[in-house]
Amino acid sequence: MELKDVQSLPDYRRIEIDKVGIKGIRYPISVLDRSQGLQHTVASINMYVDLPHHFKGTHMSRFVEILNEYRREIHIKKIPCLLDTMRKRLCAKVAHIEIDFPFFLSKKAPVSGEEALMEYGCKIYGAKGENFKDLLLEVRVPVMTVCPCSREISDKGAHNQRGLVRVQVRFSRFIWLEELIELVEGCASCPVYPLLKRPDEKYVTEKAYDNPMFVEDVVREVSRHLLAHPKITWFAVEAENFESIHAHNAYAFVSRKK
Repeated sequence: MELKDVQSLPDYRRIEIDKVGIKGIRYPISVLDRSQGLQHTVASINMYVDLPHHFKGTHMSRFVEILNEYRREIHIKKIPCLLDTMRKRLCAKVAHIEIDFPFFLSKKAPVSGEEALMEYGCKIYGAKGENFKDLLLEVRVPVMTVCPCSREISDKGAHNQRGLVRVQVRFSRFIWLEELIELVEGCASCPVYPLLKRPDEKYVTEKAYDNPMFVEDVVREVSRHLLAHPKITWFAVEAENFESIHAHNAYAFVSRKK
């Protein structure tokens, strides 16, 4: 007996849908790694296409089928091909994908050299139509800052806090996740480390004290480096400090097209 394809039935309300698809599917992926070649991780993935007004629904199972076909090659160089497959298989004009995943780097403590894995949140946004494509890369980097005002007015010490810097970039040529992470870490009072011994703690606190930065300083420094980067065509930078002496967080944001 032939089963009825309800999704393909006509709809008479004449309203196109901009995005329809699946959200929050957890899936193993491989990500390009500068030192190891590939890194295996687990992503949360959203996939959408547009839906013409005359179709009642889209075929949700096809998103998972496509994901399964590309499961060993889901990295930024393969995204345009994946999006084209989505458009063709689902008879869509535009396809979108969002891939959010943890990325791990082996990081050495500054004095002892003790090594451990550090986690960074990363995301790839992709969209492709017949005459356009858009790729956007995001990294979320924890940092440490020391308040310049606190250091200036205090006789003893200064308050410090951990913060999170989120950078999104569009680019003309391939760029490594590691490159963006290192750029951000160099623009704070001090990087955050996964493992510190006592000599490392001394180094980190003194380094941060000697390099105080407001949240405004952080976004400006990151922006300065991104503006000078030859591969980056657009960027957005936001920094949020999880304040240690206030009941609120501090926030700053910059967006620029080059």
